[in-house]
Amino acid sequence: MLRLAVSLDSPFSWPAARTIFPPMESAAIRRKFLDYFSAAPRSHREVPSSSLVPADDPTLLFTNAGMVQFKRVFQGLERRDYSRAVTCQKCVRAGGKHNDLEQVGHTARHHTFFEMLGNFSFGDYFKREAIGYAWEWVTSDAWLGISPDRIYVTIHHTDDEARGLWREVAGVQDERIFGLGDEDNFWQMGETGPAGPCSEILVDVRGKRHAGRGKRKLGRDEFVRLSEAGELLEIWNLVFMQYDLRADGSRSPLPAPSVDTGAGLERVAAVMQGVASNFDTDLFTPVIRRAVEVVGKPYDRGPGGASYRVLADHARAVAFLLADGVFPSNEGRGYVLRRILRRAVRHAWLLGRRAPTLVHLAHEVCELMGVAYPELLAKRQHIETVTRAEEERFFETIEGGLKRLDELKRVKVIPGADAFKLYDTYGFPIDLTQLIAAERRQTVDVAGFERELGKQRTRSQEALERSKGGPAVQRQRAGEWRVVKPKARQQWVGYDTTRADTDLLAFRQAGDTLELVLEENPFYAESGGQVSDTGRVQGEGWELQVADVEKVEGGSAVVGSFGAAFEPTPVTAQVDEPRRRNIERNHTGTHLVHAALRKILGAHVRQQGSVVAPDRLRFDFAHHGPIDDVTLGRIEAEVNAHVWENLPVETRQMKYQDAITAGAIAFFTEKYGDIVRVVDVPGVSLELCGGTHVPTTGQIGLFRFTHETGAAAGVRRIEAVTGPGAYELIRKLEAQLEAAAGALKSQPEHLVRRIETLLEENRKLERRVEELLKGGTGKGEGGRVEKIGDVELHLDESAIDDRNQIAILMDAFRAQHKRAISVLFTNGERPGIHVAVTDDLLSEGVKAGEIAGAIAAVSGGKGGGRPHFASAGAGDPAKLSLARSEAPAIVRRLLGR
Repeated sequence: MLRLAVSLDSPFSWPAARTIFPPMESAAIRRKFLDYFSAAPRSHREVPSSSLVPADDPTLLFTNAGMVQFKRVFQGLERRDYSRAVTCQKCVRAGGKHNDLEQVGHTARHHTFFEMLGNFSFGDYFKREAIGYAWEWVTSDAWLGISPDRIYVTIHHTDDEARGLWREVAGVQDERIFGLGDEDNFWQMGETGPAGPCSEILVDVRGKRHAGRGKRKLGRDEFVRLSEAGELLEIWNLVFMQYDLRADGSRSPLPAPSVDTGAGLERVAAVMQGVASNFDTDLFTPVIRRAVEVVGKPYDRGPGGASYRVLADHARAVAFLLADGVFPSNEGRGYVLRRILRRAVRHAWLLGRRAPTLVHLAHEVCELMGVAYPELLAKRQHIETVTRAEEERFFETIEGGLKRLDELKRVKVIPGADAFKLYDTYGFPIDLTQLIAAERRQTVDVAGFERELGKQRTRSQEALERSKGGPAVQRQRAGEWRVVKPKARQQWVGYDTTRADTDLLAFRQAGDTLELVLEENPFYAESGGQVSDTGRVQGEGWELQVADVEKVEGGSAVVGSFGAAFEPTPVTAQVDEPRRRNIERNHTGTHLVHAALRKILGAHVRQQGSVVAPDRLRFDFAHHGPIDDVTLGRIEAEVNAHVWENLPVETRQMKYQDAITAGAIAFFTEKYGDIVRVVDVPGVSLELCGGTHVPTTGQIGLFRFTHETGAAAGVRRIEAVTGPGAYELIRKLEAQLEAAAGALKSQPEHLVRRIETLLEENRKLERRVEELLKGGTGKGEGGRVEKIGDVELHLDESAIDDRNQIAILMDAFRAQHKRAISVLFTNGERPGIHVAVTDDLLSEGVKAGEIAGAIAAVSGGKGGGRPHFASAGAGDPAKLSLARSEAPAIVRRLLGR
């Protein structure tokens, strides 16, 4: 592979030996592609890039190709008002099946984030037009202007139609068309569904001595070798969707063949700018230049510059992922983002950087690409804040993790338990541990790591299920079920009523615990963070107080204490309605606060767990740091505004894909059925949810925050109360205010002024005390002075507890005496020994810390401090008098006199 110098003093430069293509900046390439296809007579609809988070496919980590946003169109599940489209699509390949992360920085072409130029036909034009368009854009002087003598083409070896069209439409000579197999030139969306052959356009980037008009023909083997070496560089892939794959492996023709093409902008830019690596194009060099400025070390385009290339690449991925609402976390998309961030921090560390680096590069990315992608500029502050916070968080543990890896460098295989500790304690993703191990010729016991990770997940599984909206809790209890109605099935009626006259389907009794399965069940079983209902079930001559509801096979069972032998009868089931209404207020409140958080803090906010109880709600969400009181007040006001609007709370069943397309919020890690329940507060909130809610927001009454704190790295937690709970909180605060006002002999409305007056009086008194202490006041009446040679030893007692005041007292002593030592014994709440030494004795090597420590040791205490002033605690306050009596002898011994 050729390595060419590219100046970092300008965005890019083209060495004379490689200016074989018309020089063109990446922004111009991007615009030319969109303009070419959108102009008549081609008339494609210019469709903006979709988000990196697929809108209707939570099983896909990131948008990794231009066709992702059109997937349902290609499948025939969605129709649009256009049949031709052109895009420049943001893409990320850094997780799951499509993962280029480990190659980044070490090759010329691999990236986590890249841009894919693409034109699409949805049952409109097919091979002839697609080939004609591609050839014109690549070779015409009005567009890229690449010489046809430098173009090679691949087709599927069975696609004679495409071979003929390349010759007929584009005039490509047959010796420049190479037929390849399924691995290289056949594309399919999945095991079944749309599929078809591909045709690739490659550019010969070798110098004029080796390529161009009049040069010898290439054989197939040499063609493959040069393409694998990057000398023949693929810039565009045309996919001709013409088959429908069936489960038995057979293919049938699609009724409306389609076209899906993809041209990597970074590769096209490398060709047009005459550079051997994508990292030497104007898409990367400004970011690398900024990294050099921040780090302060020169950039090497060879292997030594890999860390700089990683930083530039990862800065692009981080900026775009954060702009599209992905937030660092320990699962799903957020975990991939955190891996990218921490991999970048490690490479900055390798360059000697011990402060946030990626934040400066993310800023550069926003400046560089903000015109093409305005969301970068709109979200720049958020991007930089989160990036800096993540870098600083990893800096807190990276040194300890690297030190632990150094301790393991003599082992050939890093044990799974150690790899897990690096992950759990030091925040090292397993692939980062593997990367560092490989650099040291070690391997990692990944299976052992997975076992340790599994143990951790098992330990916390029930808590996670409850907080993340998982299934209702299922417990194993003793006893055998007795079936009462074997053919009937339980029906959940709790959305519509809190009371049901019904029959029992089954029951189980073990000791004084009775479980009943109701045919019509109004009791909610804990799920999605919402706690279980309580209430009562009444039969003929008996009553069960329902303390819990549990998941059992085929439904749920109410549980309570029942001491007598049980015989089934028809029942009336009654949920504790006031309690249920409070739960519903809090549940709808979580939806409103989620919406308010996303509106005010940003779309990166995602629920990370919740608890919905009758007396409170708790909501965990992804966010980078504490929320100040002013912002918290805005969020609370936003929620209450929607409460007082008395908006309807609507629920409906929808197809999952329709709900996601409509904007409903779902957990990435959750598995949903084809039909889901959607809770909609029109214009405010739309979420997938199986819980119970108030019919209108006005029934919440009032929403009030009680706490805001951190729950985990990158996760904040708020707690709040609603309705009667909020009213009780206000009454409690009013009572506390009245009590405080009474204690200060004031009225509540004048309390602030009264407190300010008292604080000012207290400051005056503190200043007066300080003046008295400086004058030597504050020691007890029983002080004495002993002479040890020419040194005075002052022994005193005091009731002062405040260490600052003691320091003032000792400073006054040192200012007023020569060749003197003060030992002060304090007898307050924290008994101690304090020693001061005058400056003239310090020059002779006398140290207050040694004296304080030696005297404190008599009482079992210890301490220390600076040479001129030190303090020590009394281990056993009862021995303080003994320490005082032995103090002269101790000082005499330390003075050597």
